[in-house]
This record gives sequence, C-alpha cells and structure tokens, in this order.
Amino acid sequence: MHSLEHLLHRAEQLITRLETLLPTPPAEVQWQAIAWRWVKHGSQGQLQAVDHPHAVLLRDIQFIDRQKAEVVRNTRQFLQGLPANHVLLTGARGTGKSSLVKAVLNAYASEGLRLIEVEKQDLNDVPQIAQQIRQRPEKFIIFCDDLTFEANDSGYKALKVILDGSIEHACPNLLVYATSNRKNLMPEFMADNQPILDQGEIRPNDTIDEKTALAERFGLWLSFYSFDQEEYLSIAEHWLQSFGIAMDDAARHAALQFYHTRGARSGRVAYQFAKDYAGKLQLNAE
Repeated sequence: MHSLEHLLHRAEQLITRLETLLPTPPAEVQWQAIAWRWVKHGSQGQLQAVDHPHAVLLRDIQFIDRQKAEVVRNTRQFLQGLPANHVLLTGARGTGKSSLVKAVLNAYASEGLRLIEVEKQDLNDVPQIAQQIRQRPEKFIIFCDDLTFEANDSGYKALKVILDGSIEHACPNLLVYATSNRKNLMPEFMADNQPILDQGEIRPNDTIDEKTALAERFGLWLSFYSFDQEEYLSIAEHWLQSFGIAMDDAARHAALQFYHTRGARSGRVAYQFAKDYAGKLQLNAE
C-alpha cells in the first residue's frame, strides 16, 4: 500500500512538471475589437486586441491627396468584395505612410474593416493568422510597418508567399498593407554590380532580380516625398489650430527653427512642433 501511494505521488509530480512544459492555450480572440497585434510567446502566437487604436482622421493627412485617394479606393474595393491589391507605401520618413493606414481603418471600421499589425520577423505566422480569420465576415488588413529585410533575412520569402499565393487559395478577406522608408525592401550591394568572381554564383542576376522584385509583388505601390517649406508650415498651422492657437509670425519663425533642428520637413515634425509650441504657451499662461 505504501509503495502504491509513493508511486501515485511520483506520478502526480511528473504530471505537474509536464504541465509546466506544455504551451499555454491561446486566449480567446476578442473579435469585438477593430485592431490587433500578433504577439509571440515563445513559439506560439496569438491575436492581442488593441484596446485604444490610434484614431487618425483622413482629413488630418495633408499634401498626399493622390496617395490617399488611391489607398481609399483600393480599400473600398476590398470592402465591397471587388478585386483589390496588396499595398506598399514607400518614401520619406514622417510623410504620412503609417498614419494613412491608421486613418483608413478609422474611416472604414464601421463597414467591417479590421487591422492586424505583424512584425516582419513574424511574417511566417501569417498563414496561421489567415486560418483564424478566413471564415470571419470582416475584411482584414495585415499591417507591416517600416518593412525592410537584411541580406540574410528569410522573412522575405514568407512575404513572397503571402503576396503571390501558394498551393492554398489566397485568403479572400486578407490584404497586406506595408510601409517602408526604402524603395527596395531588400538591400543592394556594390558587389551586385561587380563582374562574376571565381567560385561565385553562376547567374548572380537571378539573385539580384529576386531582391529587387519583392516590392513589385505589391499590386499598388505608392511613393511619398518630403514636403517643401510652405507645405510644412501649412501642416504646422493645421495642428496648431487643433490646439486652439493661430499661426502668427512668432509661431511661423518657431516652426522654421524647429525643423532646422530636426534636419527634415515632414508631417511628423510639424505635429511635434505644434505639440511643443502649444505646450509651452499653455505652460507659460499658467
């Protein structure tokens, strides 16, 4: 009897240890949300709801009217079940690429648009995400922000499968919207333009083409450019007005000084200036 109790006790200890090694079951997805992040815990990922998504308004994004119109059109096609493309937004920092994607979500969430933010290192998990959303009635954008790959990064192959499809039929309610500060998502090297060396690749152009053609797999590819001085000041004025402050000569001079310290004119810098300037005025008023 004693040996049997001892055996049962050891068995319970073993089961307890095994339970600590088993992966925790993923939490139930909060489908009432409009945005999620794909979060990894070890080798297991899950959709984590974003409780307070950044509510950007389309009207607050200025001087990219053509790009805005194209993204909105493509998104409306997607929502109506019409053919629509994956989207790549490339160009200068702070010109509204990420904000545009957030604004589209904010504008069309009431029509069933949803957004899932996925880091580039987790792109291999997109087929797993697709399985979770395939039967959902909503339309989902996989959002990859600031997307670039290193030379030895295999994640771009996963992205190619997402964009081009595989043996499995593409998920009909899923599109990829990605932003990048770099035109070519894969790095290019001076060595790519050098003559073939001994013991080098026989057909190096094939590898070079594979690197440069990744961006071309996005059906809609839009470029963003730095703003000129008057555009920058106009955006700064817009944000100052949102804080209840008029753009006078003092504010204009301060806005110019602010961007000189940043070395760039962009919507992001204009917004940062407006917050800085409005905050200082209100602090002095107190």
